[in-house]
Amino acid sequence: MQPVLWQPSTKRKANATINRFMDQVNAEFGVDVSDYESLYQWSIANPADFWTLLWDFAEIKASKKGHQVVLDQDKMRGAQWFPEARLNYAENLLKHCHEIPDRPALIFHGEQGNTRQIKYQELYHVVSKLARAFQHDGVIAGDRVAAVLPNTPEAVIAMLAATSLGAIWSSCSPDFGVAAIIDRFCQIKPKVLLICDGYSFNGKIYDRRAHIQPLLDQLPSVQKTVLVQYLDNDAIPPATKLTSWQDYLHLIPDNQAIKFRQMAFNDPLYILYSSGTTGPPKCIVHGIGGTLIQHIKEHLLHVDIHPEDRVFYFTTCGWMMWNWLVSALASAATLILYDGSPLYPKPEALIDLIDQYQINCFGVSAKYIDAIKKASVSVKQSHHLDSLQTILSTGSPLSPDSFDYVYQNIKSDVCMSSISGGTDIISCFVLGCPILPVYRGEIQCRGLAMQVDVFDEDGLSLQQSPGELVCTAPFPSMPVGFWNDPDQKIYHAAYFEHYPGVWRHGDLVSLTEHHGMTMYGRSDTVLNPAGVRIGTAEIYRQVEQLDEVMESLVVGQQYQSDCRVILFVVLRSGLTLTEQLKEKIKHHLRINASPRHVPALIFQVTDIPRTRSGKIVEQAVTNIVNQRPVTNNLAMANPEVLEQFQEIAAMI
Repeated sequence: MQPVLWQPSTKRKANATINRFMDQVNAEFGVDVSDYESLYQWSIANPADFWTLLWDFAEIKASKKGHQVVLDQDKMRGAQWFPEARLNYAENLLKHCHEIPDRPALIFHGEQGNTRQIKYQELYHVVSKLARAFQHDGVIAGDRVAAVLPNTPEAVIAMLAATSLGAIWSSCSPDFGVAAIIDRFCQIKPKVLLICDGYSFNGKIYDRRAHIQPLLDQLPSVQKTVLVQYLDNDAIPPATKLTSWQDYLHLIPDNQAIKFRQMAFNDPLYILYSSGTTGPPKCIVHGIGGTLIQHIKEHLLHVDIHPEDRVFYFTTCGWMMWNWLVSALASAATLILYDGSPLYPKPEALIDLIDQYQINCFGVSAKYIDAIKKASVSVKQSHHLDSLQTILSTGSPLSPDSFDYVYQNIKSDVCMSSISGGTDIISCFVLGCPILPVYRGEIQCRGLAMQVDVFDEDGLSLQQSPGELVCTAPFPSMPVGFWNDPDQKIYHAAYFEHYPGVWRHGDLVSLTEHHGMTMYGRSDTVLNPAGVRIGTAEIYRQVEQLDEVMESLVVGQQYQSDCRVILFVVLRSGLTLTEQLKEKIKHHLRINASPRHVPALIFQVTDIPRTRSGKIVEQAVTNIVNQRPVTNNLAMANPEVLEQFQEIAAMI
């Protein structure tokens, strides 16, 4: 049994929002739920009752809720939640603006030390202006508004303005190359594009002005381009239909009420991206109501965000944790936005922000915790951290040693909540709970109303043994679908082919005796460095453009509590993989894809394993580098090539 590292105090348990929710469950349904496990079991047995009670408990704002909670509840693909409801996502995030006009809504801190603050009332007014500017340019419900922006207030403002109109929001990080951005946005055909002229990372300013016109040349759907200026240089690069943020808002009158477009619960809200082994990144469409109610559940009941709390998550606008973070406005929280390197100008730079801004909930990646552990950062004596209640970690499994490190070197009285879900569900399957103990190396619990299980290869449930993370019943934040997938064939293939009628997430996990979960990493071939999902196809497309490379195969290896990317290349006859060629490959990926696509290791091989039909067998090599058995040799046309991968794996 793993040791208990933290127990909530009597006061912490008494003040937890989840207790008030349990009281309402008992009062309204005449049941006796008195702890988390009994509430969880009630929620998965009575999902319609759970979600409708949560709607009322959270005071979700809607012009119509309707009487029907879910249609076709027995269908994993096909269930429809709140089919009669009409609501607006942005309205729910801005619903507290007039109650708390002078409370900060957004506090921005850049790595260079530059800061800004926007109060709730100010946020409402600037969203109103931008929404009317979008309207003037013809943006209507269902249009796509896309952004290539750092994690600054402008990104939050633009998202709220777009979604207030019923438009669909999609964003990328500015460190993505032009090709990677085009791969994503050319599929969804945005009407408006917001783009920055540069960004800062690790003390260096990156000028992106030269990227703007090549990007616009490949996005003919864009009718308006708004430049968000980040650089000190005020010069606007010459580009078609380019308007500065300030000029775009200048002619719009102040102080007009926002006319929130009421939308159906399952109408599209966000488009996020996930790639596979072939083709461009897949465009995952998430719905308005499902995203909202799932985030509210996690914020109120699992993270225990209270009004006036200050919430931080280190994220870019290209990671789903940004979408998750901004929903905390619905709980009347203050968001702390950070842009830059998490380790600049010193390893504890982010931890400094906790005291500086009195952060209550501090979210980072497992890789970040591992990095400051390796840097021997210890802040118990140098920092107060009195405000800090919860530390969130995601992106990859948090190792038991990292749990120890947090409690020994950061703060002993804190709820260390490792959480896991993903882009696919824009939320979590397993996460924390403020009234449960924290066990070393374990995620505290399965998410309320998420019927999460662990299956073996034959689809049989496992208890306290490693297997596939699955979900066996529908939930509101399942994707609406994939863009340009009218028959939902791609959607079905992504999650439901392995176990018919059951969501297979692609994580290797085990349930614990405490009803928590231990994560071991990916069970499929999706790359997940620092929590950023990267499809292998994105790497293949770039690497195989190089004359020296005939073919390539890329896999993820679980390494030091994260996923490191390993690339294998077949070179033209007579060539050898030199350090110079390795650097050329890495540079090409960094410039044309992103720094996250750059492999940690590159090896030369003579051939790539493939099926008899010619398909590359990534799973076999993934298993080899992660020291798991290879189970599909018989399906291979050339299983003998695996020997060289086994030899390489033995060395790394």
